[in-house]
This record gives sequence, structure tokens and C-alpha cells, in this order.
Amino acid sequence: MPVLPTLLRLGVPLLAAAALPAAAPPAAAARPASAGSVAVSASAAPAASGEEPGWRAEPVSGSGGSAVRPYFYLVGPPGTVLEDRLALVNTTGQEHTVTLRGADAHNTPGGALAVRPARESTDAGSWISFGAGTTVKLPPRTRAVVPFTVTVPPASPPGDHPAAVVATEAGREVGVRVHLRVSGPALAALTVEDVAVRGRGAGRVVSYTLVNRGNVTLAPRLAIRAEGRFGEVAGPAPRAVPVELLPGRRVALTEPWPGAPVLDRVELTLTVTAPGGARATAAASVWCLPWGITGRAGAGLLALGGATPAALVLVRIRRSRRARSEPADASAPAPVRTPAPDHELTGASR
Repeated sequence: MPVLPTLLRLGVPLLAAAALPAAAPPAAAARPASAGSVAVSASAAPAASGEEPGWRAEPVSGSGGSAVRPYFYLVGPPGTVLEDRLALVNTTGQEHTVTLRGADAHNTPGGALAVRPARESTDAGSWISFGAGTTVKLPPRTRAVVPFTVTVPPASPPGDHPAAVVATEAGREVGVRVHLRVSGPALAALTVEDVAVRGRGAGRVVSYTLVNRGNVTLAPRLAIRAEGRFGEVAGPAPRAVPVELLPGRRVALTEPWPGAPVLDRVELTLTVTAPGGARATAAASVWCLPWGITGRAGAGLLALGGATPAALVLVRIRRSRRARSEPADASAPAPVRTPAPDHELTGASR
């Protein structure tokens, strides 16, 4: 495990929005690659009482004022150069030296947003450069404005390319989210896989895997229908999934099912939708049996040498059906399984 902390501490909430804005704010502009110099200005007042000492990183407002955006939003065609500005604010009475880098953002297997180490960033994170250098010295109680550029390669595929600007000093890392979209056809598509029921009694949960088969970030919404032998049974209420699913990623999730029946065979149908027309369904069936009865009856059958089909009925049976989903575009990126990242990109819940 590296010395750097696993969780990135953010200066601003980065996930306040459930999906990308409908239109880009006037912060991004195509221009020749020239980042300019680092502008440093003295803070008007010392750090507020109770504020954690140190420094923070945040986007500069698009109008050039002091207002803060929650993240960077950049959009442009392949082959263009986009620019924006990062603010580094030192609220202490001592100098800080901060190192900057770009990083690819991705989902961990459990759905959290994370950034890759510099050596593993091969997409949008590697397109970010700082014309004034990657090391910035922050005098006491100052605010430094650092221009940076994103050079989109000519052969870049259309869609979302999630990234972050990461600032580091002495083991503390601050990540500022970069929503980067390359112009071109957008495809919203997903599948639901590996549906199963786990646990017992009120602790039962529905587990499933979501896969983003398109090229845009998705904000999924889940609905579960449960049908027993005697009619519909209580299931989890429809709700937004607390995950921002990035293109080409897969995440394993669970949904609590406190209303699961005590004794019934239930057919579960999961339907997941997302803005842009993405829709997928998958189904599974499960025997819900009282565990006390199951254990005693199973022991009796084993004592009688009961290796019979009846013994199989008295344990929980999971049978997954083939997932049914909308056809995905053949050019959509295939999901890639990756190990857990070194650093997480965190922010406010949606």
C-alpha cells in the first residue's frame, strides 16, 4: 500500500450533479496550446476560525471571478485544445509547495469514483498539461490561478472521457473532477447481469451487476418487480442508484429486500433505465424458505440418505436467467475488469 492516503480529500463537492449538464458552461474554449503563467494574489482575509489549516484546490469561475464551480466541464471535437484554470488557495501562515498532475477517473468494482496513478493514466488524464510547470509554490494566505490545457488527440473516440486534476503535497491529495466530452455520436446503453438473492430473513439483499456498454456517463434508476406463487409480493421501491457509471465500467451492487416473503418461490425482474434512452432488464427466481425449518428438514433427509430432489428444494435455489437488454452498439467499449485503484476520487453524494 502506498504512503499516500487512499481517499482524496476534495476542496469542493465533485458529485453534486447526477448527470452531465445539458450544455457546457462558458468555461472551456478551444485555442492554441499555451497555458500562460501562474497568477498569485494575496487573500483578503486570513483563514476562517475553525477551518482546517492547509490549502485547497478548486476550479476558477468561468467569468474570471472568485465564484467556485463544483467541477470542470470541457467539450470539443477531436484534435482541439481546450483550456481552463485551477485555483490553489493557501489559508495558512506558511508556504506550501503543491505538485499537479492529470489523472484518468474510473469506477471501482463497488461503484466509487477513483483516479489512477500517473503511470496508469493513458486517456484524458494524460491529455492534461500545465504550461507553467507542475510545481507551484503558495506563499502564506495567497490564491494561485494555474492555467492548464487539455489536448484532445485527433483519433479520440466520441463520448465522455472522465479525468481529474490532482494536487499533491506531503501525502495530502486533492482531486478536482474533469468532465470531458469529445464531440460526436453519443450512445447510452447498459446491461444488468449476475442477478441473485443473498442473506436470510429481513437481511436478504438482491445483488446484481451493471455494465455501461455506451460511451456516455450514466445515472441509473432501478425498479424491481417481485412475483410469488400467490401474486405480487413486496419488493424494494424504485429509486436512483447512487452510482455515476462511467463508460465501459462494470460495478457490483446490492439492494436491500426487507419485504422478502418467508415461504414462497419468487420471480424477480430488475429494470434499469438511464437518461438518453438506456434500458435493460434481467430476471432470476429464488426459493424463500424459513431457515429453521430448512435446517431441521434437511438434517432429517440426510439421516435417511435423502440425496433426492426433495433435498434440493429445502435449500435456497438460485436460478439466473439470461439477461434481456436493449441491443448495444457494436462499437461500444467492452467492459474492462481492473484492480482497485490506489486513490479514490470522492465527493458529495447525489
